[in-house]
Amino acid sequence: MTAELVRGQNHTLPQTRLEIRVSAGTPVVAGATLGDEHGTVHGVEWIAHPGSPQLPGLEVSRQAAAEHRLAVDLDALAEAVHRVTVLLALPLQAGGPTRFGAVASPFVAVTGLDGAEIATFTLTGLDTESAVTALELYRRQGAWKVRAVGQGYADGLAAMLADQGVTGAAELARSIQEAVARGLARSVAPPPPRAPEGGRVRHAGGPASPQGGGRPQATPQPGGPLDEPSCAPTTPVAPAMPSAGGPIDYAHPRREATAPPPPPPTAPPAQPGRPATPVAGDATGWSMEERLYNQVWGMFEDLARATAAYRSAVDFAESRMDQELERTLSDPRSRIGGAGDRAREQARAKRDELAGRAREALDRDLAQLAAEAAVVEPALPAAYAGWDNPVWHGYRVPMEIPMALRIGDLHLPESAGVSIPLLVRLPLERGMWIDSGRTASEAAALTGSDQLRRLAMDSAVLHAARMLAVYPPNEFSVHVIDPAGSGAAALAPLVGAGVLASPPASGPGGVSSVLARLTRRVDLVQMAIRAGASDALPSDLDPAEQLLIVNDFPHGFDDRAVTQLRYLADEGPSVGVHLMMVADREDASAYGPVLDPLWRSLLRVTPVADDHLADPWVGHAWTYEPPATPPGSRVLEQVLERVAAARRTGHR
Repeated sequence: MTAELVRGQNHTLPQTRLEIRVSAGTPVVAGATLGDEHGTVHGVEWIAHPGSPQLPGLEVSRQAAAEHRLAVDLDALAEAVHRVTVLLALPLQAGGPTRFGAVASPFVAVTGLDGAEIATFTLTGLDTESAVTALELYRRQGAWKVRAVGQGYADGLAAMLADQGVTGAAELARSIQEAVARGLARSVAPPPPRAPEGGRVRHAGGPASPQGGGRPQATPQPGGPLDEPSCAPTTPVAPAMPSAGGPIDYAHPRREATAPPPPPPTAPPAQPGRPATPVAGDATGWSMEERLYNQVWGMFEDLARATAAYRSAVDFAESRMDQELERTLSDPRSRIGGAGDRAREQARAKRDELAGRAREALDRDLAQLAAEAAVVEPALPAAYAGWDNPVWHGYRVPMEIPMALRIGDLHLPESAGVSIPLLVRLPLERGMWIDSGRTASEAAALTGSDQLRRLAMDSAVLHAARMLAVYPPNEFSVHVIDPAGSGAAALAPLVGAGVLASPPASGPGGVSSVLARLTRRVDLVQMAIRAGASDALPSDLDPAEQLLIVNDFPHGFDDRAVTQLRYLADEGPSVGVHLMMVADREDASAYGPVLDPLWRSLLRVTPVADDHLADPWVGHAWTYEPPATPPGSRVLEQVLERVAAARRTGHR
């Protein structure tokens, strides 16, 4: 039975291998400190945090996230450790919340490895605090207990660490926040918020989700599309620019005032003992587009958690085998005759049995997800579909902006046969950095540097083409800076179709001109918003959203141009100006730490498969597959031709 703790209450722990699960309404930093019998933390080596996530018997998440799983093995802790204190803090990121009173109350659960809850604690009553001691596990008379603490600190992480006696608390807090900031550039965009009772419909008799219940699903914040993901700060919505001197409309064009309806029953219930029949659009939402969006994110979450359960079970099997072998070999009698060999064989057999059962469970989940993907993929609209999807053969330029955009696919090593579309919300919350350098992935290691640069620019063109294709006519403009003209071959489809706002800019003069024009647009729109004078915007200002593709950065850029790029990355998305960098991160490091904020503010993707993206729950390293058109296909040229025709006529 689960113990629901209140502040100050304790509860005996029935086992020593545990998970501590954290759920919050916004990304938080999770860490833990180890203390002696007096609660003293004897140095930074007694602290697990995103910059140093592993200690003997303890592992925490490597990045800020709305959900965390901390692994604890109390038996593996050093004998001097008598207390494990779980810490939560808000990351210092631009636009994020600065106090816990402004977000939903964090929820912490201590569970067994099977996910069964032992004790839970909701941290209520927080206000100005930006860091909080959530709970502590402590040893008393040979037994371990958990105590709900809920002590907040308005002065943040540094004050909390200093309160535990940590020397150099301010410097350590700063290094932790820097490690979190570095992780922002490699995190997958979070899914929409969950419905209180799991809005996704599972047909009767179907298999449960990896956590034993129905798939959590999205519920809109006052209606329509989900503008405020629970795992990230509020997404800035670019204002609709006036077309003829009219006022700027700040409302999301698809926002409603009530909750979305559940999906209609389009498939018969599954028979007992048989898996549910997959159905496209099997999620809540106002439209099929929104239902498919929610369903894709639900599949992503199911795959993340099914894999986490499998990995946890395998780790448990290995740990159990090690413990049994240690007990056996510690007895001198087992070393006589064949007793030791038999014990080792039995321990390995148990390990193999547990791992095999875990793999069977994972294979069942993967089979169900593969069947669901086979149904969902053909039903996706163009904005969500791969370039090989037949939907592009009947493509027509839309009259409304879609909810989201597909920028690639994701899969895990255990599930190479199941890929999940990577969708990002529109309007874009942040720009992209397409890394054209050599990464640690096998695909990058087998690809030459020149070819990587060509593939990176090809990826940029595919991303830009899709954005042009899913926006209504003349509501999205693309600019290109190509200082040395090295991207001419990749840019040929965009240039040939005539869909660029102007020819690719080259040389110092071209770079300066494009950056000046876009920074002027950001300045003017921001001033209009602050003054409430949208009708005063000049007539030559392009009301469409803007995308700037920058190739071969930092070549051809002086300090002023770099400053303008940083300004566009920080301020541009809120007023409809987005940045897409195509550059080698190592080359860009020549500018030193001045570019770190720019690097962290953009979503890093790669032109070849690479496992650098992390999910918001358990931090899996997901393999990102960039978009690609089928070999020999002219789908890109055909789509751009229709976009160009629609731009000329102003309609589909």
